[in-house]
Amino acid sequence: MLWMRVATGLVLAPLFVLGLFGLPPAGFSIFIGVFLLLSAWEWGGLCGFSTTGKVVWTAALAALAASIFLLEGALPELRLLLAGAGTVLWMLAAVLIFRFPRGRAVWARMSVRTAVGVVTMIPAWSALTLLQARTGGPWLVLWTMVMVWGADIGAYFAGHAYGRFKLMPDVSPGKTLEGAAGGLALALIVSMLLSALGAFGVAGVTVVLSVTALVVVASVFGDLLESLVKRVAGVKDSGSLLPGHGGVLDRVDGVLAAAPVSAVVLTILDIVPGGWMGRVLS
Repeated sequence: MLWMRVATGLVLAPLFVLGLFGLPPAGFSIFIGVFLLLSAWEWGGLCGFSTTGKVVWTAALAALAASIFLLEGALPELRLLLAGAGTVLWMLAAVLIFRFPRGRAVWARMSVRTAVGVVTMIPAWSALTLLQARTGGPWLVLWTMVMVWGADIGAYFAGHAYGRFKLMPDVSPGKTLEGAAGGLALALIVSMLLSALGAFGVAGVTVVLSVTALVVVASVFGDLLESLVKRVAGVKDSGSLLPGHGGVLDRVDGVLAAAPVSAVVLTILDIVPGGWMGRVLS
């Protein structure tokens, strides 16, 4: 129900913002890691693991994230390399999603879904922690999330109001072209307003809108990939932890793809908060 979705969002969004701006980089890495592990637990269910299997799988992912965190001192570019690898892998995932249901037998393999879980969650965690640790990084993470949230909200309402043409019915029957367009439009409007208010310093509005479009398109594929895996697993939601939303994975699927793309693009372009946002964060 819509009111349950709104109520859950009103609880989670402030909690995320508090963690984002209130925690140092190490604390934020752990904070995001909690969401990673909850998502990993649900992904284990989509892989078909038993309870014991999900415990082992989640613990293994936690150990991998901890190893990356500890190696950061010796390999300072590690998280950027992982975000870059994640971006490339999402390009490959987009091709595979377009080909579905061809290759369904491959997706049905537990080993394939397990590997996909690793190469989607770890780069996303690396990307968010990489961004948050930059100068003005919390704002860049928040902008990334706002782009994804805006796309989700726009897609929900545009899809319900105008949706007629299916986006990829073999993957996710409920998603429409009109919904995707509405989501992109809302995200672009929000980014354009922020740019007009000087939130991005010297970055021009064309650059800001181009980044927004890339991040939103990536988030759509993140959503579609989870839908594909749920379809193969024969379930509607990844879990039931979040009232009105399903599981944690159902809420962060778009972020899994958007975060690496955002981190790589923002790092390459060296976009930093400016104007009033720069003064707030200084």
